[in-house]
Amino acid sequence: MRYLIIGLGIYGSNLARDLTDMGHEVIGADNKKSNVDAIKDYISTVYLLDATDEAELSLLPIKNVDLAIVAIGENFGASIRTVALLKKLNVKHIYARAVDTLHESILEGLDIDRILTPEQRAARDLTSEMGLGSKVQTLALDSDHYVLKFRAPEAFVGLKYADVDLNGSYHLTLVAVARPVKSKNLLGIDRREYRAIDAIDPDDKITADDLLVCYGTKKAYFSLFETTSPI
Repeated sequence: MRYLIIGLGIYGSNLARDLTDMGHEVIGADNKKSNVDAIKDYISTVYLLDATDEAELSLLPIKNVDLAIVAIGENFGASIRTVALLKKLNVKHIYARAVDTLHESILEGLDIDRILTPEQRAARDLTSEMGLGSKVQTLALDSDHYVLKFRAPEAFVGLKYADVDLNGSYHLTLVAVARPVKSKNLLGIDRREYRAIDAIDPDDKITADDLLVCYGTKKAYFSLFETTSPI
């Protein structure tokens, strides 16, 4: 796919790099030369221009992109005006970043495909993780259902996966398991990284380093933590 990202600060530039690494074509635009210079060697094309100026914005290949993402965060007015101009120029699919509830409310009135709230989402995820345990990573699907990754509870270590009835005992669904493997970084230094197991063998024994990925409710997770004290 071909993406246009307007606003190449920390959020926009990281998004541009990640999409490029996934094999997508990314076109970037920013009004700061330093931001343009920092990303120009990593994405296909980058423009130095003011996206709040309709004439300059028209210079972008907006008719040939699958999705335009307005990643401007520090300038509320510039974000809103850029989205409005993209709508005026008949860009079909637009995502935009919102930095607060007022910003989000105005974007809702512009009827775009999706409003991105990375700061709020990160804060909510962190709050959930702090409430559930410092060694837990969460993805909230709604106010009560989560996908959660955590180290195998000590009480499970040495047991076969077939002997641990997460669904029956805790109403949790085991989605995946990851284990550490040795690898080398770009400098040839040994490091340990986690890789998912393609197929979980029911007779395989749980190790202290296993990472379990499960789906369930908040209540179910608390029940698991209270009874097994995961580390």
